[in-house]
Amino acid sequence: MDELSAAAAARSFVGKCGPLAQPVSVEAYAAAIGGTIKKEALNDGEDGWSFRKPNGKYNICVNCNQNGRRQRFTVCHEVAHAVLEIAPDHSQPSWSFSRRPQGEIFCDVFAAELLLPYKLFKPQVDLAEIGMAAVRTLADDFDASLLSTGSRFATFSKNLCAFVVSEGGKVRYSARSAALRQAKGWIRPGSLLPAGSYSARARGGEKSSGPEEAHADEWLEHWDGGDGLFEDVLHIDQWDQTLTLLWFEEDDVPAPRERKQWEEQTYGLRELDGNLPWPSRRKRR
Repeated sequence: MDELSAAAAARSFVGKCGPLAQPVSVEAYAAAIGGTIKKEALNDGEDGWSFRKPNGKYNICVNCNQNGRRQRFTVCHEVAHAVLEIAPDHSQPSWSFSRRPQGEIFCDVFAAELLLPYKLFKPQVDLAEIGMAAVRTLADDFDASLLSTGSRFATFSKNLCAFVVSEGGKVRYSARSAALRQAKGWIRPGSLLPAGSYSARARGGEKSSGPEEAHADEWLEHWDGGDGLFEDVLHIDQWDQTLTLLWFEEDDVPAPRERKQWEEQTYGLRELDGNLPWPSRRKRR
């Protein structure tokens, strides 16, 4: 099992559930596995749980103290446990990517595919003007979290684009478009946010005010494709998480070329492919 196969399994499952409306019905997904959803006040930090009854059907419980988007994601996550046949491991907080068990990450990938189905989501990404504002709008339209929406926004991008999740000022995860992967644009997990970058300043308390130009070689390891990189950011104080969207304007995209070779598998991350368009406004500090 890897993230790619988890996503493929999710797309197959979505296909069996029939036509989809936007935002998708998580109740329909639960019904597809014979699941019943109920809401209870659970402990802080506990998203939910599920179990299979002797008759083969499922009880899915979500924490009613959490917001509606988190509850929707939890339902899809519990459906993933059933479909992928992965035993739950909720020993670590769900908001922390750095400490997330691998099986839970696979279920998160599955859940994101259910909430933001490829056939509904990608056409809207293709039409969007890239930036955190577009991520926010799509998150609202699909009733999904910013983290899930941003990751898939970059994944389905047509051009060079990445969505970076940092915790405590360190990069924990990045979702990259197929074009950025082909150009060997790599963001090392565990690296510090570039000093003086928009993301680092936002983490330090500066209010986000829209995209601005960034230095590509500060973000992308072994990068020699020039500048023209843009950065937009949102910092979440509650979890000390920084969400960063990076992209190149279409006119500034470097041609694919050979770069220093390395095995991405050694870094322990797998990503999905995808695409998106670019902005026309430039802002520089």
